[in-house]
Amino acid sequence: MFQEESYNKHGEWYNTHFPTKESKKAFFQKFKDADQNTINNWLQKILFSCVDPLLVTPGLSWLTVGDAYGLDAHYIHSNSAGHTAHASDLNSDFLDVASKEGFVSGFSAENAEKLSFENNTFDYVLCKESYHHFPRPYMAVYEMLRVAKKGVVIIEPQDPISKMPALLFITNILAAIGDKMVGKVWKNRFSYEPVGNFVYKVSEREFEKLAAGINLPFVAFRRINPNFYFKGAETAKATDDNKQFRKLKFKKKIFDTLVKLGVICSQAVGTIIYKEMPTAAEILQLEAAGFHTVKVPGNPYL
Repeated sequence: MFQEESYNKHGEWYNTHFPTKESKKAFFQKFKDADQNTINNWLQKILFSCVDPLLVTPGLSWLTVGDAYGLDAHYIHSNSAGHTAHASDLNSDFLDVASKEGFVSGFSAENAEKLSFENNTFDYVLCKESYHHFPRPYMAVYEMLRVAKKGVVIIEPQDPISKMPALLFITNILAAIGDKMVGKVWKNRFSYEPVGNFVYKVSEREFEKLAAGINLPFVAFRRINPNFYFKGAETAKATDDNKQFRKLKFKKKIFDTLVKLGVICSQAVGTIIYKEMPTAAEILQLEAAGFHTVKVPGNPYL
């Protein structure tokens, strides 16, 4: 079946590009030993800001899904109040390197559609920049919800068409004329990656419906603009004496302002799907961190 072919191709991607243990270790060292004050790390922190409010509560456990190099698990462990983080990816070869380097502790090879853990094993599950690779992402999010006690965090590029009424209006008009017309304007309507997967982009409404459909109580969204990566960002300094960094910060500020005014939608969205209602204090903490929160009405027929 296609999903099996897709997962097999993704699993072999690492061994195709880094066929030996030495090549994997050399690549891992590039970002493990890099100066922490790099543009790439600065951009990563924008993404990780979506989990920061959850790291304040002490002693929680996490599973990271699609965490190829262990960066997500490492961030949680290093920036939390004593949280544990089990790293997982479809292919665990790099995680084995990361473990031997002391970068992560627990890890395993996991298919997001059939996680090997019991129900409610972890407090939270984090899936950062991996959901769009999955051939059947809804199956994966249900699995992540199954093994989580409190909730699931998904950080992904946002679908602009579903968020911006003007774009939706234009595409609807073009679709009425003919499907080919839509394709001429909406170039990435069907976007695929070289490894073979369709690129899923998410929407806030999509996750609201998912939560309501299985009677979950609460969702929270943080709109972010982190998509300014360029080749060489791993070593470029994130300091104000770097002209490239100043230009990037200015561009991001423009995007942030336009998103705040509602002119455009954010490049990405951090979503927290809660399995249990957060406390009033936790909700205030989310809102103080820039989250838009939604209490999902309970199903009146249950």
